[in-house]
Amino acid sequence: MKSYQPTITNTPYWAATITFIGSVFFSTKAVLVKLAYQYGVDSASLLALRMAFAMPFYIFFAFREKRKSKAIGLQLSRKDWTQMILLGITGFYVASMLDFLGLQYISAGFERLILFTYPTIVVLIIWIFFGEKINKTQLTALILTYLGIGLAFAENMQTSNQKNFILGASLVFACAIAYASYLVGSGRLLPRIGTIRYTSISMIAAALTIFLHNGIANGFEWFGFAWQVYLFAFLMATLATVIPSFMIGEGIRIIGSSNASIIGSIGPISTIILAYIFLDERLGILQWIGTLLVISGVLFISLNKQKKRTLKE
Repeated sequence: MKSYQPTITNTPYWAATITFIGSVFFSTKAVLVKLAYQYGVDSASLLALRMAFAMPFYIFFAFREKRKSKAIGLQLSRKDWTQMILLGITGFYVASMLDFLGLQYISAGFERLILFTYPTIVVLIIWIFFGEKINKTQLTALILTYLGIGLAFAENMQTSNQKNFILGASLVFACAIAYASYLVGSGRLLPRIGTIRYTSISMIAAALTIFLHNGIANGFEWFGFAWQVYLFAFLMATLATVIPSFMIGEGIRIIGSSNASIIGSIGPISTIILAYIFLDERLGILQWIGTLLVISGVLFISLNKQKKRTLKE
């Protein structure tokens, strides 16, 4: 079977740039969700509106890539379709719903901090299900990451409703597990199928599932919200979903997930800055220390993967 080769520039500098910008764009999601919640919208409706605005873009790119694939003889098997659909539902429906629900109870900054544990969860999933041993560097990363989460968690517990805070943190952590599972499953498919085609099909599958969920929960009610809700949903769809999903996916294809994870470390910091500007969120000293520990843990994981890849080459 022929390999899919997108026409986009394949230089590492280009990949690093789009990964950085995409990570910053992605980090706006939590802030936009919190802003939209101020106008009385529920999680299922907000997520459905987000995907309703995003879906036309993914349909367009999916059909465009289908024509390209036919031209180069790349056909998808039934197994490919099944895996993409299931991974899309896991990574973008399940993860997004858990994330949106969690953001009702915790701050945008703390949400991003919990969500950023996904690289360490990837390591744990591979260890549990595929038997790959955890080395000393990875163990150090795990200790740093969860020590950081613990410090930030302890400080947030002192200033929040404990019951709701624990619920919100648990939902977002479950979101991180779902997203990590999506990344593990996508590892072999994305390079062969191509960033744009894979992302488009996965997101369409997730969107249809989200629409069904909203229909069951709210009776397919799409109207009647404040105009600000539609504005924030549109911004989430474009600025925090479509654009960064392609940018980061392409960055991973060119420079690998390890390098992309290093660059993506800007995400929590970007969210904290944006939450400070738009939501007036403040972090205490333990939360800042926790943030730095979590980022350090992710860097340890990423650099370790990069070193292993270099040794293999």
